[in-house]
Amino acid sequence: MNNFIPGTGERTLVLATGRAHPELAEAVAKELGIELLPVSAYDFANSETYVRFSESVRGSDIFLLQSHTAPVNQWLMEQLLMVDAAKRGSARSITAVAPFYAYARQDKKSRGREPISARLVADMLRTAGADRILSIDLHTPQIQGFFDGPVDHLWAMPVLVDYVRTRVDVSNAAVVSPDAGRIRVAEQWAAKLGGCPLAFVHKTRDVTRPNQAVANRVVGEVEGRDCVLVDDLIDTGGTIAEAVKVVMDAGARSVTVAATHGVLSDPAAQRLQECGAAEVVVTDTLPITADKRFEKLTVLSVAPLVARAIREVFDDGSVTSLFDGNA
Repeated sequence: MNNFIPGTGERTLVLATGRAHPELAEAVAKELGIELLPVSAYDFANSETYVRFSESVRGSDIFLLQSHTAPVNQWLMEQLLMVDAAKRGSARSITAVAPFYAYARQDKKSRGREPISARLVADMLRTAGADRILSIDLHTPQIQGFFDGPVDHLWAMPVLVDYVRTRVDVSNAAVVSPDAGRIRVAEQWAAKLGGCPLAFVHKTRDVTRPNQAVANRVVGEVEGRDCVLVDDLIDTGGTIAEAVKVVMDAGARSVTVAATHGVLSDPAAQRLQECGAAEVVVTDTLPITADKRFEKLTVLSVAPLVARAIREVFDDGSVTSLFDGNA
């Protein structure tokens, strides 16, 4: 098996990965029918990172996959170094593939003297030499505008919806947003599940206390229904666990949680296992280690989605076509 795909003329597609989530990269490479480009990467005693491509990337269209899992700063820096190495190795084009984009929740100033960290990440990738970013379910769509170049924003919704359809009674379902800010996404879910009712959980959050929110009540009709609670990510699980309890207290028959990114920082596993949800469904945009897994957790693969998007970009095709023209 080759580690490149020949394109028109002299073009070749090359896929390389950092050390953050090699399992996803290997699955994407398998979907593409190629092998990963060999990369030498290690840390020095003082924690500095070294990377080098073991084969030439001159003239190639290289896709550098790195999901920004913990420790976020280490893996972000490693991807930046890979982008710089590709640029200095005379790659024809460089696409930074970040299934989970670092600092995406810091996309605006909530108070004075704060950074807009998501913008800084985009600037660093551009400065390092990235021509394009490919990511999945950014926390807010506006992040696409932070990067001075093309951004392919993929949706994991089709992957999640196809699975959830097999797990709930769609005729008796309701889609619930964990807060008012995610209503638009919940509306799209409701449409794909056949136009089922919509609800949201009213919550309050103290911007000075990270990872903490208080779920107050449900706005909408959930009594007797199989509810699907949807969000883009689950970090410590506090918001989702509280939302599940509030929805169940409002009379829901069952609650299935569906989210794209399973950050699952401690104590998420315990909270989600004990919150009363029938099932928690996430994708593998981030590595989910054994200590983060629990009985009710289901992990779906986004490798086919990422591979198709990479192929569309390489072939100058339409990434939007992967989502029925709606992405």
